[in-house]
Amino acid sequence: MQTIEKFLSCDWGTSNFRLRLIEASTFSVLHEQRSNEGISATYQAWQTSGKDRWNFYLDIIQSNLAVLEEKTGTSLQNIPVVLSGMASSTIGMMELPYKQAPFYADGRDLVTNIIKATDDFKHDIIIISGATTGVDVMRGEETQMAGAFPEQKDMVIIFPGTHSKHSFIKDGMVTDIKTYMTGEFFELLSKKSILAASIEEGDELDSNNNRQSFKKGIEISGSENILHSCFTVRTNSIFQKLTKQENFYYLSGLLIGSELRMLQSLNTTDILLVGNSDICLLYKTALEILAPQKENHTFKITDGALAVIKGQLRILCQLNYL
Repeated sequence: MQTIEKFLSCDWGTSNFRLRLIEASTFSVLHEQRSNEGISATYQAWQTSGKDRWNFYLDIIQSNLAVLEEKTGTSLQNIPVVLSGMASSTIGMMELPYKQAPFYADGRDLVTNIIKATDDFKHDIIIISGATTGVDVMRGEETQMAGAFPEQKDMVIIFPGTHSKHSFIKDGMVTDIKTYMTGEFFELLSKKSILAASIEEGDELDSNNNRQSFKKGIEISGSENILHSCFTVRTNSIFQKLTKQENFYYLSGLLIGSELRMLQSLNTTDILLVGNSDICLLYKTALEILAPQKENHTFKITDGALAVIKGQLRILCQLNYL
């Protein structure tokens, strides 16, 4: 078993590519390179290239590595590259099967593949795959979960975002996954529907009456049909009940409240939010509004970017790679 002081963390998403040089002992990001060469754009480019799939994707990694080396001013040869996200998907560089639930939340039994360094690419590559219940999936969040899971036996871990993921954990095992298209619905309704003229992104949650508007949306989400209540965003504007910025938070409350209400019936009181601090704050606020005061709920937030790094390193350790 080798000891590694640094590794290259590659979080290859649908829309973006991110490569970071990590100091393993501190999880510190020493240098970072980002591009818009996400898996979706890379896959489309490969289809018309006439080139070998693996090497086409490898060239993307290599070109970004070259930029990263310029930033560091030194060679990064022989430092392993850990890939998570969409790299192992059907449109990724190598399709790997999903890990079937139940599986360990700490990532110890996830599906992985190690490709040893060659003369042309002087880095070992470790690819981490996603997970499934048979009716739902996650790819990328399983690595974040491995980095964020606090060894507590029973809890729910939520990954807010375009497609919000809920992971249900019992005795350290992920028993269920549920995906909610909350972020995508918000994007469609606020920018491409009749509601777009009634919404405007602006001040933060605690500014002006935004929090009250958000709370109102949360409360209404449990008493009215969501398809009807979304239209009240328009009537709020017509009758000047809310400003466009307040409507932004009102619609957020409607959709997030609708997503989170099912958690009220669970016995689990510990919920961990993993992701961007701004959206996690909205979810934490919503949970505090929805939680019965008599119960001892615990809602915590963990940075999603740091969770990726910790998860990749944890999985490397479990593979006896480090």
